[in-house]
Amino acid sequence: MIFRQLIEPLSSTYTYLLGCEETKQAVLIDPVLPAWERDLGVLRGLGLALAYTIETHIHADHITAAQRLKRETGSRIAVPALEGLGCADVHIEDRRPLTVGAIVLEPQHTPGHTPAHMAYVVNDRVFSGDALLIDGCGRTDFQGGSARALYESVHERLFTLPDDFLVYPGHDYQDRRVSSIAQERRRNPRLGGGRTLEEFLAIMRELRLPPPKFIDYAVPGNTVCGECPPELPNALQHYCDEMRASRQG
Repeated sequence: MIFRQLIEPLSSTYTYLLGCEETKQAVLIDPVLPAWERDLGVLRGLGLALAYTIETHIHADHITAAQRLKRETGSRIAVPALEGLGCADVHIEDRRPLTVGAIVLEPQHTPGHTPAHMAYVVNDRVFSGDALLIDGCGRTDFQGGSARALYESVHERLFTLPDDFLVYPGHDYQDRRVSSIAQERRRNPRLGGGRTLEEFLAIMRELRLPPPKFIDYAVPGNTVCGECPPELPNALQHYCDEMRASRQG
């Protein structure tokens, strides 16, 4: 499998490229609108054709590039079925595999950050979205989030994967790129090390995080699979502008 981990620095979002070496078909998990040209450049450089863009959930901190990439390449948009989005071409259901050439993605319904959130298991790795982060987890205080549901998702679904499975998160704000199930199960300060449900609920209650700056525009934009709202203030335009520079080149 051809694999690349790409980062959009404004929202600290990881986008994952998975390519089949035999068919030269590829998918992008959680593409970000400002980085669509970069992603196309990476695909072309590897000689790959984009078959699907795949979302883990409706994001609140950036707008997906799914629609733009579909217009550019003819790729199909795959979204968790529970989101009920009419703009999606493929409605992903729990444990119903999505196959692209030799690549098989197994969706894992992992609600808590959002009700419809999906993680994706591919071979010996899991793309955990915002359900499980390195030494953390996604917040649960908006978009129908539930700390109880997130605790159950991580402990009953993700932490039951083999120890050596690699964890590739949806974000990281400290330039960390990968973890493992064993490490997160043992050391994650919110969910690992034997934390009880009651302890986790207390941790999440005390976070008191400010809302994402872009949420009022990102959520509506993502419910139509990636359209920038026309009323977007100038101060937030950079969340939608085409990227002109990136640490990924």
